[in-house]
Order: sequence, then structure tokens, then C-alpha cells
Amino acid sequence: MKKFKIVPLSKAYAQRIRHTMKDDFGHQVTEKVATGSGPCRVSLKPFMKGVDQRMLFTHSPFAIDNAFNQPGPVFINSEEVEEYSDIYRFPPEIKANKKSFSLTLLGYDKDQQMAFTQLVGDADVDELIATIFDTHPEVEYLHARNAEACCYICQIERLN
Repeated sequence: MKKFKIVPLSKAYAQRIRHTMKDDFGHQVTEKVATGSGPCRVSLKPFMKGVDQRMLFTHSPFAIDNAFNQPGPVFINSEEVEEYSDIYRFPPEIKANKKSFSLTLLGYDKDQQMAFTQLVGDADVDELIATIFDTHPEVEYLHARNAEACCYICQIERLN
């Protein structure tokens, strides 16, 4: 039984950012050749350093403006890409590269209050996500973030 689904930034959201060149905070979007692995928050695939063009902007993954509304920098491909589609497992290219993608999982309740945090470390992230949802009924969804830079990567929603 599937316990969760991965929710990347939507293709429509990325198209709006590319078209307006402004983020939801009114900041100008910047575009540069990738100097890091990313990943793209739409495709959830790593960038090829020195090759891929990427756009940087401020994003908040929250619907409610409160103390946990952590807006921060995210990257998307400059060119249109498909949304991550293997939504019932964590992106394998991120999962396999623990050096570039050290992960933290942050859990939030239905009121968007932080209810759980866990460094992934050497754990299998798919198994850890399932365990969190099994043992923490108060957690409605998780955010995967880079453990070093704290950048938002994607949302992980509980399936009933």
C-alpha cells in the first residue's frame, strides 16, 4: 500500500515564474548557469553543473502565513521540464547522492505547525517517510529540505 506521494513545484507555477520573471514576493528572478546540483524543484532532477541554465527565486511552500512560513531560495530549469512523475517514491537521483543531497524531513500538522523533524542521514528516505507517517499521526505532510542549506526541495503528502 502506498503511504505517501511526492509533490514537486507544478509546471504551471514554473511557467508563470518564467513568463513574469518575478516571484510571489515581487523579487526579480535571476538566471545563470548551474554552479550546484540543485535539484530542479519541478523535475526533481539534479542540474548538470556548468551546463544547465537555472532560475533562482524565492518560494514559500506554505498556504498559511505564520511563523513556520519559511520562504527561501529555490531553483528551476530555465527551459520547460516535465513535473516529477514517479510520485510514490522519493526521487532516486536525490536519494542516491547523499553527499550532494543531505536531507532533513520536517513534518507539519493540519494547522501548518511544525510537529516533527528528522535528519535522513544514512537511512533509506522512502522507508523513513513511511515510518514517520505510521508513527506520527499528527504529521499531515512533510517537507524535504537540504540539511546543509535548508533549501526546500519538495512536499511529501500522506496518503490515507
